[in-house]
Amino acid sequence: MTDGGLRLFALSADRTFGEAVAAAAGVQLAPCEERIFEDGEHKTRPLVSVRGMDVYVLDSLYGDAVHSANDKLCRLLFFIGAVRDAGAARVTAVTPYLCYSRKDRRTKPRDPVTTRYIAALFEAVGADVIVTMDVHNPAAYQNAFRLRTEHLEVRPLLVRYLQEHAGDEGLTIVSPDAGGAKRATSVRESLARALGRDVGLAFLEKRRSEGQVSGDAVVGSVEGTTAIIVDDLISSGTTIARAAQACRARGAARVWAAATHALFTAAAGDTLGEPALERLIVSNTVVRGRIPESLATKVAVLDVAPLTGEAVRRMHAGGSIVELLSDAPPD
Repeated sequence: MTDGGLRLFALSADRTFGEAVAAAAGVQLAPCEERIFEDGEHKTRPLVSVRGMDVYVLDSLYGDAVHSANDKLCRLLFFIGAVRDAGAARVTAVTPYLCYSRKDRRTKPRDPVTTRYIAALFEAVGADVIVTMDVHNPAAYQNAFRLRTEHLEVRPLLVRYLQEHAGDEGLTIVSPDAGGAKRATSVRESLARALGRDVGLAFLEKRRSEGQVSGDAVVGSVEGTTAIIVDDLISSGTTIARAAQACRARGAARVWAAATHALFTAAAGDTLGEPALERLIVSNTVVRGRIPESLATKVAVLDVAPLTGEAVRRMHAGGSIVELLSDAPPD
């Protein structure tokens, strides 16, 4: 889309991250107003014209000390409606972390399918495109939305990090549950190509009921290798900790973990602080300040701002972002 100018706004987001995304997209952040009224209601509006423009609105929809995920979602939806009413030619929501993406199916009778309801809200306010990163279930995400969906992955950044830091020892990519098998397989294949040698693959049994996680059977061998547990997010840390213990018990020489979204809720610092887990690789889709101090020496942070900004630049130019998912760095 090249007939209108590009406007990039960042709402309720880490300002440094927003500016880095804008720099990678080749623009400056456009100014906007975010106002909170005495009764708790709020207003968001652009402070520059958006008429005929290709508008991108950046907000990672996780709860923090200032705003809940629901607050951020509401602000984003209202802002999209405002720029649509102000004559924007196209509006794209860029949500590196998309809230409620884990609730994409019914696991108990009368359960909500909240991912689908979120999709309906974005459609109702006039969004044309939504962009997110390493969503919990890409197929469910794509099927929930009737508008255009784009899905970015941290995988190329993770593979390059592992190339530089994993050394020459044997490596095994581990999925902490059956649901993450496709993600783990994709990382394994990319890493094997990048290293030019074989990389193992293993899966763990996992059962969850009423918030309790159980099961520690391992399918595949991790013995004598560096086991790298790959997941989309870390919340309380119990899934990663359970997987790390299982890998150690089955002879893994070292255990690392990688997850795109570092939510670090509850007692994640204590849960993941045990010696079974040596290193934790995350991205900054959720701001770095959430990392518990007890994990500071274990955590490596991959910067996804350049990847996000490059996606915005290519989409505005009418190009494809498929190349951003390849193992090679973007041009």
